[in-house]
Amino acid sequence: MTFTAIDFETATAYHPCSVGIVTVENGIIVDEFVTLIKPPNNEYNPYTIQVHGIYPRDTANAKSFLQVFPEIEKRLINRVVVAHNESFDRNVLTKSMMLHGLNYENLNIAPRWECTVKIYKSKGLKPTKLSDCCREMKIQLNHHEALSDARACAKLYLMR
Repeated sequence: MTFTAIDFETATAYHPCSVGIVTVENGIIVDEFVTLIKPPNNEYNPYTIQVHGIYPRDTANAKSFLQVFPEIEKRLINRVVVAHNESFDRNVLTKSMMLHGLNYENLNIAPRWECTVKIYKSKGLKPTKLSDCCREMKIQLNHHEALSDARACAKLYLMR
C-alpha cells in the first residue's frame, strides 16, 4: 500500500487556493504537506469561500501554483495517486500545469487516478461525499481543509 493522496481547494473553477498531500509507504503515512496557493489575480468565487473559508486575504502573500509546484511534483512523480472524486482534483492539477506550461506526462502518473468515491460507491455506500464516507468509516475529518481531506482520503483508500 504505497500511494499519494491529494486534495485541492479552489478559488475559482480550477484555480487552486490550497493543496494537501499525504504520502503513504507500506500502509503508513510518512509525509504530509499543505500550503495555501495564491490564485491568479487572487480572485475568488464567493461560493468557494463559503465552502472552504479561505479568503483572498489568506492567500494575498502566498506562493503561486508555479512556486508551489516543485513540492507537489516531488510528492506525485512516479506514484499511484488517490483522490476523493479524482476527476476534480486531477483537472485542477492538469489545467493548472497547462496554464503554467508544465507537462503532466513528466509526472509519470496514471491518466486517471484511484478514486475513493468510485471505490465506496462500488461497496454500496450512499451518498459518497467525503463527509459521508468518513462518518461511515469513523474517520475524523475537518471537511474542506485540504490536508484533512487528503488524510481522510488516504485512510479511506487504506480501508477499502
